[in-house]
Amino acid sequence: MRLVLEKRETVSPLYRLASPLLAIIMALVLGAAFLAASGFSPVKVYYYMWWGAFSDWYGISETLVTSIPIMLCALGVALAAKMLLWNVGAEGQFHMGAFAAAWVALSMPNAPSWQVLPLMVLAGMAAGAFWALLPGVPRAYLGVNEIITTLLLNYVAIYWVEYLVHGPWRDPVSLNFPLSAPFSSAARLPSLFGTRIHMGLVFALVAAGLIWFALGRTKWGYEVTVIGENPRAARYAGMNIERNIVLTMCLAGALAGLGGMAEVSAIAGRMTRQLSPGYGYSAIIVAWLAKLNPWAVALVSVLFGGLLVGGYSAQVIGVSAASVNMLQGLMLFCVLATEALGRYRVRAVHAAVRGSGEEESIDG
Repeated sequence: MRLVLEKRETVSPLYRLASPLLAIIMALVLGAAFLAASGFSPVKVYYYMWWGAFSDWYGISETLVTSIPIMLCALGVALAAKMLLWNVGAEGQFHMGAFAAAWVALSMPNAPSWQVLPLMVLAGMAAGAFWALLPGVPRAYLGVNEIITTLLLNYVAIYWVEYLVHGPWRDPVSLNFPLSAPFSSAARLPSLFGTRIHMGLVFALVAAGLIWFALGRTKWGYEVTVIGENPRAARYAGMNIERNIVLTMCLAGALAGLGGMAEVSAIAGRMTRQLSPGYGYSAIIVAWLAKLNPWAVALVSVLFGGLLVGGYSAQVIGVSAASVNMLQGLMLFCVLATEALGRYRVRAVHAAVRGSGEEESIDG
């Protein structure tokens, strides 16, 4: 008797719908075991996390603020993944978008908001798109693995920002802290509802709607889906795969760059070295939990924003903030596990020795 891993011909629609919830439950259960082994009550920790993120309007507003950059980066990751492009470079694209937007703001300190804000948006999106174009072109025309190139470019972007805030852009009155000069009030995105929630939320929701419409209602969206599912058939049908790869990667980078612009303009108000706690990496988990659906990305981003905000609240009972990173890692692991469970099944095969040398198989 031996076990054989066999690919399923089809995946149950019910399982597709339930697998993200299953992944979250598995991650929470595994996280609870880790917390219990560390001497904490999992129920108490999860309660404090939920209470800190969703118990009052302040917690909800902070959760939404945190979800905005995750949402924009995750939309870019999901869009690229529709074509089976593994864009793990949203973190770098986010930083480059923030850099370009900050450059505009610092270069136009006296410009009115109607001039500087649109230029910051365009510059942020253009810088993010360019940073995604760098791995997109070799992927399209040379077949270079985009996972490696996008990942490595993250570090280039992050260290470029660090160089600027430690060197040419450091504010002389910042007491040697790695900060740029503050932006003018005209270069700050307006807030909503009297909270720190800002126009970036509108950008993210509009982007989700546009992606949903484009993928489901346009010729380009149809080509993206077909290329992702069957590149050989797409090429046979005359679709330009190389052009679509480059275009899709640029759009993905532009969305992440827009997230960087919104964060540096609305929240930081200046360029800093700790602009992102890993929004671009969290976006990868969000995109796959959402099954690459733009509206589901928006919902899961809010849940992940709550996870980060709740993690800070849980520190009042002694839980390390690193526990949030642990839960995120567990969720990614569980997403991959549930995907494997859906696509493959385990068969028990009984091998009986015969004179002819044949094996007898019994489907478990």
